[in-house]
Amino acid sequence: MINICCVATTPSKYPPPPPLTLTPRQSLESAAIYGVIESAADIIERWNTETNTFAKVTSMFYENKQEAMVFIERVKDLQKTMDVLVSEDPNSERLLRAHKLMQIAMKRLQKEFYQILSMNRAYLDPESVSTRSSLTSARSSYSDFPEDIEDLDTIIELEEVSSNVMTDLRSIAECMIGSGYAKECLSIYKSIRKSIIDEGIYRLEVEKTSTGKVKKMSWEVMELKIRSWLKAVKVSMETLFKGEKILCDHVFESSDAIRESCFSDISRDGALLLFGFPEIIATKTCKKNSPPEKVFRLLDMYTAIAGNWQAIESIFSFDSISVVRSLALKSLISLSESIRSLLVEFESGIQKDSSKVVVPGGGVHPLTISVMDHLSLLADYSNVLVDILAGSPPPDRSLLPESYFNVSESDDSPSSELTIRFAWLILVLLCKIDRKSIHYKDFSVQYLFLTNNLQHVVSRAGSSNLKNLLGEDWITRHFAKMRQFAGSYKRLAWGPVVATLPENRTVEMTPEEVKERFEKFSESFENAYAKHSVCVVADPNLRDEIRVSIARKLVPIYREFYNTRGSVILAGAGGARNLSSVVRFTPEDIENYLSDLFTEKGSSGNSSASSPSSCRSGQSMS
Repeated sequence: MINICCVATTPSKYPPPPPLTLTPRQSLESAAIYGVIESAADIIERWNTETNTFAKVTSMFYENKQEAMVFIERVKDLQKTMDVLVSEDPNSERLLRAHKLMQIAMKRLQKEFYQILSMNRAYLDPESVSTRSSLTSARSSYSDFPEDIEDLDTIIELEEVSSNVMTDLRSIAECMIGSGYAKECLSIYKSIRKSIIDEGIYRLEVEKTSTGKVKKMSWEVMELKIRSWLKAVKVSMETLFKGEKILCDHVFESSDAIRESCFSDISRDGALLLFGFPEIIATKTCKKNSPPEKVFRLLDMYTAIAGNWQAIESIFSFDSISVVRSLALKSLISLSESIRSLLVEFESGIQKDSSKVVVPGGGVHPLTISVMDHLSLLADYSNVLVDILAGSPPPDRSLLPESYFNVSESDDSPSSELTIRFAWLILVLLCKIDRKSIHYKDFSVQYLFLTNNLQHVVSRAGSSNLKNLLGEDWITRHFAKMRQFAGSYKRLAWGPVVATLPENRTVEMTPEEVKERFEKFSESFENAYAKHSVCVVADPNLRDEIRVSIARKLVPIYREFYNTRGSVILAGAGGARNLSSVVRFTPEDIENYLSDLFTEKGSSGNSSASSPSSCRSGQSMS
């Protein structure tokens, strides 16, 4: 026997209809049919909006939740009875009456469905739904809940209201769909929920933008729009679309097809608007002579999409909305192409730099500063650059000096290729700086210029994510090379001054020879100081190191000569007066002068001079 109508829990106010049973060879009992229909009619007519003024202005679910659930059960029983009546006698009066009751019931449920969706937007907005879902899944961790008991109570209360509202919506949806009114149910749901998604996208300042409109935008305006988009994609994926998907899946849990159709129609337009923006921007920024800094905004957009890719595939998993996944992927590809184009242009810009700027005092060149700033920021995107540059031919390793950095020849992994690219760009910079050094007429200043610039390169690399890419070995080798440049500077700049003092300090010297030595030293020191007092060393540690090194080489030798040979001048004709005219510097004077070096900026001449033909900054570090 099949039990056709049975309400599990029914208030005493509404006695359950007598159970109806049948066998394949039997018709329904007349009394049982009558009981089901009349039991349903009793509650349906009471909430008939056409005949009951109270029903017209009141929400059944709000006024009497228990009765609302009985209403749902009676309608389900009525539908089961109608299914049986159709098979027995499609033209029966009882079926006609049941059909009219069902129309009244569906009209009531449509009203309830609309009211619940409209009046509970605060509890059904995507952020609340997604947050509730996250909190519910995290209940196992006590630390996820606030210590303040009032805050905890508030959260629990909001969760309970939201959960109840979603349950009510699902009950109505299941009843309407089971009664053949899926179209009416979906129409109400889509109308209200799509407006919420569209409003959310609008509030996030995502608007339809054409390629022509973007071409007319200044970079400043475009950058503002990109920043707005970055915020929008974060909110959209974490709350807006995620929350709507959760709600849709819950309300239409009984039908996969309806869930798919509903969410696709609600979210498609907003999602296409969101993920179509990066492709348009990428097309605009791949033009030649674009500012190098544009690459970072493109990388931000690429990172935003790539970082949300798992969520994109999960939220927009339905075949009917695969166009969103396709557009997001298309935007990733367009962004990748534009980023690669900008990186090629960046390298070309270094190589083609033709500025004739001569930095006063052999200081750090603006090109070095800008390139290292750029590379340091690029290194922060190394995770996505590995993917973006995959398949793009890396620089030829044979062009890199032997042992330039510690990467095996057989290592073709994406990370090692990224290391090669960064090392190559720095090598291009160093060779360019090497060629710019010839603008200094003095060889020693050329080496000081190379010292300052290589020190800046090593410092920026060591204090940024470049260190992780290039490795400690690269840092160590280039630091050693910078010390070699500094040593060459000291030898060329101050070696001639030291050479004016006798190597053999025990040899006997005549007063005239001593006088000549003092005069040569004074003249040589004055010339060196005049030339190098305008030189600069930007890094304070390097500045102190070079000062101390020069002083240690020069001052002790001069002090010994001053102390042992000064008495010869003092003993001669003229005495102290003659000493002061011949010996212009005391050892303390020398120390004081040296301590003032490399702090003032000046000009050391612009005329060209010959220089080593090889690229000194980029030669082998071994």
